Amino acid sequence: MPLSNFSDYLVERRLLRRKLSFWRVVALTLVLVGLAGSAYFIWGGGDVGHRSEHIARLTIGGLITGDRDTLQLIKRVESSPAAAVIVSIDSPGGTTTGSERIYDALRRLSKKKPTVAVVGSLAASGAYIAALGTDRIVAQGNSLVGSIGVLVQYPYVGKLLDNWGIKIEEVKSSPLKASPNGFEPTSPEAKAALVSIINDSYAWFKGLVKDRRGMDDALLATVSDGRVFTGRQGMGLHLVDELGGEQEAIAWLEQKKGIDKNLPVRDWRRQRTLGRLGIISLAAELAQRFGFSTLALLLQGETSIATSPLLDGLTSIWQADAGMN
Repeated sequence: MPLSNFSDYLVERRLLRRKLSFWRVVALTLVLVGLAGSAYFIWGGGDVGHRSEHIARLTIGGLITGDRDTLQLIKRVESSPAAAVIVSIDSPGGTTTGSERIYDALRRLSKKKPTVAVVGSLAASGAYIAALGTDRIVAQGNSLVGSIGVLVQYPYVGKLLDNWGIKIEEVKSSPLKASPNGFEPTSPEAKAALVSIINDSYAWFKGLVKDRRGMDDALLATVSDGRVFTGRQGMGLHLVDELGGEQEAIAWLEQKKGIDKNLPVRDWRRQRTLGRLGIISLAAELAQRFGFSTLALLLQGETSIATSPLLDGLTSIWQADAGMN
């Protein structure tokens, strides 16, 4: 190859490399911008879009534990330009203390902004405690509400240990320390102590319902036996204010609180961190948005297993029988 042709070849190669490098940088930049934009959009964007007047939508779903992220979310909405708040509830309840924390936070919020609870399929037990924290409760006719009560459950594995020849020995400061423990039959004294705790929390729960729903003792006795009611039944029992959904909630906000019905309704989400579970959750949401439903379900399954809380202490939760649809 002549020297001049070889020089031209080297020049062309360098130009080609520069072009390839340029487009690689462009492609990488686009990918990073896309990922950052998706994360920014999915994960709340630092409350961008929430800085003008709107109706905020808070979602309370799954198991209620009164976790810090949810409490911080409610506090952020409290100090936001939101004109009103719709609290969308679909939950069987959770820990009694966690539900109390959510109730207290919603009461503080309700003192600054009008709030309406909109019940989806279920607002039972601790979730109904949360609903009581709002100014009004709206439910579908076939929603389930109520389940007013407190529960302590623990397994008894003593016979199983006997079958395996295992015996648990212990030394404790007093007979009621760490009782009940599931390794031995619960003594009458330990049961009496538990009953005392449950009755105290149950009285608090009933007092909350009586005060917030304006019930007399006779009606309170009817609704506080632990069962759930449909939204239609709940209307007659003063557990629910109105049948419907978000549209009815907004109409009430307009008529009674002077809120512009044309304000946009904007979701508020908990702020998340990009730890391992955060990345999994983000990946699941991206997969769902781009049509990879199976992958999204797998990722969501890993996230829910890894983050599922262990309930400890008193619970206010409704559990349907296995045969109930």
